[in-house]
Amino acid sequence: MKKIVTILGARPQFVKAAVLSRVLHEHQEIEEVIVHTGQHFDANMSAVFFQEMDIPKPTYNLEINSLGHGAMTGQMLEKIEAILIIEKPDAVVVYGDTNSTVAGSLAAKKMHIKVIHIEAGLRSFNMNMPEEINRIITDRISDLLCCPTDAALLNLKNEGFDNLPIQIEKNGDIMKDAVEYYGKISAQKSNIISDLNLKKNGFVLATIHRQENTDDIEKLKSIFEALEEIHLECEVVLPMHPRTKKIVEKHNLKPAITCIDPVGYFSMLELLKNCKMVISDSGGLQKEAFFNKKNCIIVRDETEWVELIENGFAEIVGSSTPKIVAAFSKFKNVESNFNIELYGTNVGESIHRSIVTLLNN
Repeated sequence: MKKIVTILGARPQFVKAAVLSRVLHEHQEIEEVIVHTGQHFDANMSAVFFQEMDIPKPTYNLEINSLGHGAMTGQMLEKIEAILIIEKPDAVVVYGDTNSTVAGSLAAKKMHIKVIHIEAGLRSFNMNMPEEINRIITDRISDLLCCPTDAALLNLKNEGFDNLPIQIEKNGDIMKDAVEYYGKISAQKSNIISDLNLKKNGFVLATIHRQENTDDIEKLKSIFEALEEIHLECEVVLPMHPRTKKIVEKHNLKPAITCIDPVGYFSMLELLKNCKMVISDSGGLQKEAFFNKKNCIIVRDETEWVELIENGFAEIVGSSTPKIVAAFSKFKNVESNFNIELYGTNVGESIHRSIVTLLNN
């Protein structure tokens, strides 16, 4: 039996990996060993998280976190290499664009182990983003690139990947499978809507966590000013990211909106299913909004998910107060048709077939 080692570090990566893990278990052709680098760790990554979400528990937990980029990536590279020497896998699977992603791919490639990158080909074209550097490096040294969209394929083509001995596939977005699977049971797992006394389509869900917004106090104030203005008309609910909370407390900001503690995945799904629209700087939440038939206002200057913009499901507004408020005014009166296939179907099965092809060559 073939063996893969899956490298994970952030909560969204575990949710995505759960999809592929279920498919691997069903087919029983490939053994999977899961490594948790520890990059993101909170109460929502406890044993309950894995149990409730039916996610295989990691075989290894490296507990590497709260470090700078260099120290974090370096320690991960060293410890992942030691695991690969023990496990001797046929391939290593990495997801997305975190430090865990680039460390896992580098460790594997230097040991001549095949690298599989899920969510390949995405670009923000902003080299100031650590994530952009991670994804570019990982794509270049991978053996199988599992792309979620046509735009991702085009990015790789424009960068000359067609001339490289790399297997490139358009499989779709694996998060779509996850949202569909967990969305069926989220109402049984979370009472957040009743606990917060929220009404369906009666609130806006907001999240702010990217360094480009949190570390620039003027940008953060501008975003909060917009959220406060919107809140006067429609309640704004913002699960406060720890990074954002530190900045808010440091500058004694008291945004006049409904700020709550970070929530688990099921509660976030319930908020998405029941909100009017989403305002966020999160990449993943942009797509999850679409999967739940919600428009998204993107408080960034670019997005990797350009098809959402092109089809009118989302709008990029940066941190501008007037632009955020104007986008809210536009979307509150829009009835978007979300019955369009942007991100594939049965994505886990498609990725599994691509992995089998790679391992058999």
